[in-house]
Amino acid sequence: MPKEEAPHTLSVGDRELRVTHPSKLYFREAGISKRELVDYYLAVAEGALLGIRDRPLVLKRYVNGAAGEAFYQKRAPKPRPAWLRTVELAFPSGRTAEELVIDDAAGLVYVVNLGCIELHPHAVRSSNLEHPDELRIDLDPGPGVPFSDVRLVALEVKKLLDELGLRGFPKTSGSRGMHILVRIEQRFGFEEVRRAALALAREVERRVPKLATSKWWKEERHGVFIDYNQNAKDKTTASAYSVRPLSDARVSTPLFWEEVPDCDPAAFTVRSVPARVLSLGDPARQLNETVGSIQELLALAERDDATGLPDAPWPPHHPKTAQEAPRVAPSRARGASTNARALIPILIIANAQRKEDALLGLERWKRRHPQAAAHVAMEDVLVDSMRGRSSTWTRIRVNLRNVPSELRPIQETPDPNESTHSFR
Repeated sequence: MPKEEAPHTLSVGDRELRVTHPSKLYFREAGISKRELVDYYLAVAEGALLGIRDRPLVLKRYVNGAAGEAFYQKRAPKPRPAWLRTVELAFPSGRTAEELVIDDAAGLVYVVNLGCIELHPHAVRSSNLEHPDELRIDLDPGPGVPFSDVRLVALEVKKLLDELGLRGFPKTSGSRGMHILVRIEQRFGFEEVRRAALALAREVERRVPKLATSKWWKEERHGVFIDYNQNAKDKTTASAYSVRPLSDARVSTPLFWEEVPDCDPAAFTVRSVPARVLSLGDPARQLNETVGSIQELLALAERDDATGLPDAPWPPHHPKTAQEAPRVAPSRARGASTNARALIPILIIANAQRKEDALLGLERWKRRHPQAAAHVAMEDVLVDSMRGRSSTWTRIRVNLRNVPSELRPIQETPDPNESTHSFR
């Protein structure tokens, strides 16, 4: 058997840390090893720590590299170094967990060594776990939506924030979207901050209805979804300078607003971002110095309430609120007429443990129904990652709203139709 590689020992500040399996390729196509990933985070530590310092951190661990299956670890590892802080966080379910709090570059190296390619902090500080200090605006483009549309929506968000006296700090998500962070007064609860985010999403949708949507259900969306639920309790997003698990080791990168109209997310990778930071500095460096109020957004929410708009759906693991609309997809809503339900005809195409198998099932469905498939837009293919008790599985649905009624196939047995009982 080959001899196991010896760990590398690093001196970070006044602490010594071990990097185990330093030559292990975490990004095989890009040839980036675990040690190179650690070196990257040390190079951008100041900016990365701005996004995670003093915040409970969910560990998303890729122990087999970016192409391997990840798992979330909310509870802090045991054993762990005595110098690491933790804080007990309560979740909507009523459960609690002792989560890590990272304060310095040594802690950053510690979590990266655990296989944390990306960083997922909560929007609260360790000293005040019930009042977020960050409004998170997540711009999530649907299938086939070009990044140019994301940029346009981001600029529309900036206009609204400027009108409200708030300063937003944009960054690429590291995938297909963008995030805009707003530092806010730490006196509003999660429900109020989420309410403010929903009001913002609805206002932007009114201003650019062809580009943006606040609709929660995928079957109703188009364009760029403004995910207001990223502000619900227990939600986390990849923070600034997080590396994302894409083959090119792309980075969630803070931007100056003047860069937004022409930015290309693919330009920001593990190998390009350190030089960018060295040359330009961190565009988000003033984030903590620009604290604003969400009162004007809450006033927008009051105006929406007055027009009869109900609360929008919450994430599925949250208790249902009294003001919330029915938490069921419109195409499956009970009590609606048959004609109303038929306005959004949805077929389940595949249920599979592996996403690749589900996508092959979609291709077989298209070959069986070529006339219908010719009318199906990319955004009408709904690929859902479903989380079970111990693993995830993939469901693929097709929205037939653009298919003429005479060409619409009936619901067939999904292919494949692997039992989801063991996944759940």
